[in-house]
Amino acid sequence: MSRPVEIGGAGLAELTCARLLAGRGHRVRLPPPGPGTAGAAATGARPLLLAGPALELLDSLWGPGLLDRTWEVAHRQVRWGDGPPTRFAQASRVVDGAEVAVRMRERLAEHGMDEGRTDPPEGPPGWVVTARAVPERAAGRRRLLAGTAPLRPGADERTAVLGTAEAGWAQLTPLGRGAALVQAMVPGPAGDPIALLARLAAETGLGALLRHPPRSAAAVPAAPLLHPAPATAPAGDAPGRLLVGAGAIRYDPLSGTGTAQALRTGILAAAVIDAAVRGTAAPRALCAHYAARLRAAYVEHQRSCARLYGSAFAGPAWSDELDGARNAVAVG
Repeated sequence: MSRPVEIGGAGLAELTCARLLAGRGHRVRLPPPGPGTAGAAATGARPLLLAGPALELLDSLWGPGLLDRTWEVAHRQVRWGDGPPTRFAQASRVVDGAEVAVRMRERLAEHGMDEGRTDPPEGPPGWVVTARAVPERAAGRRRLLAGTAPLRPGADERTAVLGTAEAGWAQLTPLGRGAALVQAMVPGPAGDPIALLARLAAETGLGALLRHPPRSAAAVPAAPLLHPAPATAPAGDAPGRLLVGAGAIRYDPLSGTGTAQALRTGILAAAVIDAAVRGTAAPRALCAHYAARLRAAYVEHQRSCARLYGSAFAGPAWSDELDGARNAVAVG
């Protein structure tokens, strides 16, 4: 009997990998619920705006109803650079990523994965799948600022709005019940995130949609990142190790595809383990394929970042960020 697969956390990519492996007959172990897992996969709520690819993947992988009772957004309005605002239909859902992870875990329990353990649970793992990784140097220093604020009475609660200013871009995402998530991207560390977020909201016109700017704000690193060793084959008694989600590859939030990419890493990781256990291909070759697939996705993403940011931000503040994206493409 093959050794079990150990899932190192309860992020969306990790849980998706667990579901796929269990469905293929593999023994899978999840960590017990608690701090750092499903109920607290991050510090507090994690609002995510999910559209097209992410919604389709979640529905196909987890079945209907996973995102029931989440806020629906019907349109998006974008003003990028000096161009006029463009409003278009885009069916989206605003979800709390930590709550979605809880729902995923509940569905796993419904299929016999009691606290992530199958019978028999004993024995060292043959593979470990985790989103936790030692932080590596990202291709840039930009920060995402985020805070919540109340919308003005009568504001459109079904349209997400994005605009640019000289210092960066800002987006307003309705959360329902008169509240909005306000995010902004700046090219480096922010000494006063609250003031800078309010400034970007005002300069992009988003401030006019709010009763007042966010009164608290977080600033987190947001430059694209690719772990240099996302896959390691088993060696002797040491298990194989596959990084998934943001531990393997991180997308710029502007792309709107970070969640879809995270889910894809979980899908690919499950395929690698399944093929290795069944002897379809050598584990080292499969791990090399996994790393190559992530590298190709990363380079293509950086190419998009270079094109989009270069078309909107010509000032010196963004020059290092653009150089980082172009260098990542050149290295390939």
